[in-house]
Amino acid sequence: MVSQVVKVTNEQGMHMRPASLFSQTVTPFTSDVKIVFNGTSYDAKSVMMLMSACIKCGAEIEIQCDGPDEQEALKKAVELVESGLGD
Repeated sequence: MVSQVVKVTNEQGMHMRPASLFSQTVTPFTSDVKIVFNGTSYDAKSVMMLMSACIKCGAEIEIQCDGPDEQEALKKAVELVESGLGD
């Protein structure tokens, strides 16, 4: 398993559009991808789970990837968050 802590820079946080983009980006990977926020782990391949986390701008989240393509999945997920989640 690999993980990295990143700061959410999107002004609206993880609302519908960024949650959908994040989920669509990580779903093709074989690895399990999770976001840990406030001590709770959320399945990053589920838009509803991401939205239920109520992740706001400035929040620090940990992205965890576990599986055969974990390094690539983590790299892509971190790049997406650091780029502002498409907004």
